[in-house]
Amino acid sequence: MQKITIDPITRLEGHGKITIFLDDEGNVADCFFQVPELRGFEVFSIGRPAEEMPRITNRICGVCPEAHHMASAKALDDLFHVEPPPAAKKLRELFYMAFYVTDHTTHFYALGGPDFIVGPDAPPAERNILGVVAKVGLEFGSEVIDCRKRNHEVIKMIGGRVIHPVCALPGGMSKRITEEERQEIIKIAQKNVEFGLKSLEAFDQIVLKNSDYVEMITGDAYTLRLHYMGLVDENNHVNFYDGKVRVVDPNGKEFCKYGPHEYTEHVAEHVEPWSYLKFPYLKKKGWKGFVDGEDSGIYCATPLSRLNAADGMATPKAQEAYEKFYETLGGKPVHHTLACHWARLIELLYAAERMLELAQDPEVASPDIRNIPTETPTEGIGIVEAPRGTLTHHYITDENGILTRVNLIVGTTNNNAPIAMTIKKAAQSLIKKGTVITNGLLNRIEMAFRSYDPCLSCATHSLPGRMPLEVSIYDSKGNLVERLSQYVD
Repeated sequence: MQKITIDPITRLEGHGKITIFLDDEGNVADCFFQVPELRGFEVFSIGRPAEEMPRITNRICGVCPEAHHMASAKALDDLFHVEPPPAAKKLRELFYMAFYVTDHTTHFYALGGPDFIVGPDAPPAERNILGVVAKVGLEFGSEVIDCRKRNHEVIKMIGGRVIHPVCALPGGMSKRITEEERQEIIKIAQKNVEFGLKSLEAFDQIVLKNSDYVEMITGDAYTLRLHYMGLVDENNHVNFYDGKVRVVDPNGKEFCKYGPHEYTEHVAEHVEPWSYLKFPYLKKKGWKGFVDGEDSGIYCATPLSRLNAADGMATPKAQEAYEKFYETLGGKPVHHTLACHWARLIELLYAAERMLELAQDPEVASPDIRNIPTETPTEGIGIVEAPRGTLTHHYITDENGILTRVNLIVGTTNNNAPIAMTIKKAAQSLIKKGTVITNGLLNRIEMAFRSYDPCLSCATHSLPGRMPLEVSIYDSKGNLVERLSQYVD
């Protein structure tokens, strides 16, 4: 049996590898998405004061600390039984929308976009942000950089730091914004809307008008029929900061809808010995292995999932883009994994529009931004929609507010099973008997995970199951002397 290893996989946050096993005829017998890193935040947070969690958990990752900061703050509101003032909620969401714009911009143009803008079979040295700039031109490349820069200024303005924010507290926020800052944010948000529209136009010109790309996106190699999860408001429209979690089945029918304190009734986590990542699934369906379809308990939580789980977008321009998305791809729900890149740009536009709405509300600059907790802490759960999926923080404390239990279900963790399944299906579709294995072909297999924008540091928190370990010993000339392993199939 031949083994093909893609190690390390590229253009993601964290570390991972793909191992493909071919049978004697050269077809794919099996394929594994393996994650070797462990962070342990669920364990070493125990024994700490709960109010430290928004500052601790945002150190999980430097890419999306804002998501952990917001989920943690909402969990503390619940834990301390305190409701933030309306201005504080709006200020939090404004901060969060600026983060969403930067994060989706980063993924599309630097991580996922090069596969389309530069080309999936282009030389590896060109499939990066520099290759993207070479294709789209310096002027548009400068706009991408400027978008990230100006929104990081907003994040710093509200959050206190460019990364690892310190702004949210139980019951509200630590600092208001001034009227002058609000006016500055309005101008930034207006530019964001223009950038979101321009990005969708670029996607239309580069991807949708390329028949080879459309065929690849809609082809069977990158298609799975799953349940889809996303946070929605009272109108079942996409919401990133607040609302209820809605899950629809592969036919688009609502399967369940729940608030934070009901999540354990709907989601459980499965463990496999070959990965530090857990595999969440829908309790009422049960774990039935790595299979898709209506009877499977596996669900997906991505930008595409959020659009599938919702009835629409809450802002006008994003709604127009949403309607075009489903009209072009044949109606709801869409099961094509690579369509996630398009959905991500629709969300970028929504975040920009919502940011503008919030900035234009004078109340967001109100000094009334915190209610002081007065009750004894007990248990708190906070949910937000991180760019990579539904993010749940669950804390339990003693009467002094010292943590006794912590559970985190992170965006990428939700998608662990779908990522593994998508990679395997892509490998089986692309590698057949007699196939010549090229760098471009292996990159097309990597594209299967890249559409999920996985953040593997975020996703590995506890140590389930056994510890897979492989040690290779080489002599001074680089020759393999011995390989030792445990729990490695």
